[in-house]
Amino acid sequence: MKKVGVAILGLGVVGGGTYKILKEHADFYRETQSVDIEVESVLELDRARALALGVPAEKIASNIAEIVLDPDVNIVVECIGGVAAAKDYVLDALNAGKTVVTSNKELFAKFWHELERAARRHNAGLFFEASCVGGVPIIRTLLDGLQSNEVSSLVGIINGTTNYILTEMTEKGVSYAEALQTAIGLGYAEADPTADVEGYDAAYKLSILSSLAFHTKVPYTKVFREGITGVSEADIRDGSQLGYVLKLLAVGKKTPAGIEVRVHPAFLEKSHPLASVGGSFNAVFVRGDSVGDVMLYGRGAGELPTGSAIVSDIIYAATHAELHYSTFKNTAAPDKDVKFVTDFASGYYLRMTVADTPGVLAKISAVLARAGISIDKLSQRVSGDRATLVIVTHATHELAVRNAVSKLGASGLAEVNSVLRVIL
Repeated sequence: MKKVGVAILGLGVVGGGTYKILKEHADFYRETQSVDIEVESVLELDRARALALGVPAEKIASNIAEIVLDPDVNIVVECIGGVAAAKDYVLDALNAGKTVVTSNKELFAKFWHELERAARRHNAGLFFEASCVGGVPIIRTLLDGLQSNEVSSLVGIINGTTNYILTEMTEKGVSYAEALQTAIGLGYAEADPTADVEGYDAAYKLSILSSLAFHTKVPYTKVFREGITGVSEADIRDGSQLGYVLKLLAVGKKTPAGIEVRVHPAFLEKSHPLASVGGSFNAVFVRGDSVGDVMLYGRGAGELPTGSAIVSDIIYAATHAELHYSTFKNTAAPDKDVKFVTDFASGYYLRMTVADTPGVLAKISAVLARAGISIDKLSQRVSGDRATLVIVTHATHELAVRNAVSKLGASGLAEVNSVLRVIL
């Protein structure tokens, strides 16, 4: 039976979950996978935390050198997060010929090209299933399940924190601030939630997933990004009355015009498969030319779901001798021949405050029409001499909507309070 030695860097939520799974399922893996996985070492500054998890004192390393020089360690699992130290440690491991498994989406999105170059140079494996969508096996699906397809699009809810917040706002009618505090209290959001609520986390993940799906480098800097901090209870309520649910979506498309990658709040019709994905759950909807539509659903975060993805990579690395790297030229910048679509097409939801006087709606419609925008749905409610006007457009383009909104504001016809995309 093949014996594999593992070292875990960081025993926080994800690293701790990984350690628990490896220890509790060791016999199961021997029986079902014919591999004997032993945690040979951990790197954790908080020794008390390591000891509380049951790590023997002699297996707690004091520095990365102890791990990379240990001949019994075959696979190094990086769970410390962040970029600076994590990058150095991962490169140290790869340069020593150790296979690396990581859950670090920011590190991977920013420095994938450097890590892969080191892995290739030293004939080391590099695995990252846990970097995207927690326990949902989206990366393995793209690499080993859908490789017979040309993938034209992927649309997903890939951040559990924002999905939990928007679900609370939708189901309980609470404000963004209230929902955020609940998420922090439950551990779904960090004390500083910026990476999640401003869409950075989802943008890193979309960069990785789109690169794999479309077989070309899609840098995270090419991802259009907008977070959920500006979403109000009024948007949630008005959208619901029109038959929509609001989600933070990651959208990747490969079109004749180029690659389109964007992260932003968007309305979905309530009948859409992603509309019912609530709480901290995640889901990704992938379209292949042969298979058609495939949807993967599950927990997008947490010690055991993410630990499950890490251990899956460990087992895969231990049982597959042949190494595989990117199917595309993996450099910091995209291929010079690849075009990126910035003026993307979508439906749009516009909420605005206007004077409740005759002719206002006709004038607003005229401004939209001159921008090439047609109205699909409209609702209004009056309060005194002011009215709230909610418009949903037919498919149009981002720049046309920005131009129209600017002209509405400059003309004094309307105060545009909210602009959100609608998935058609």
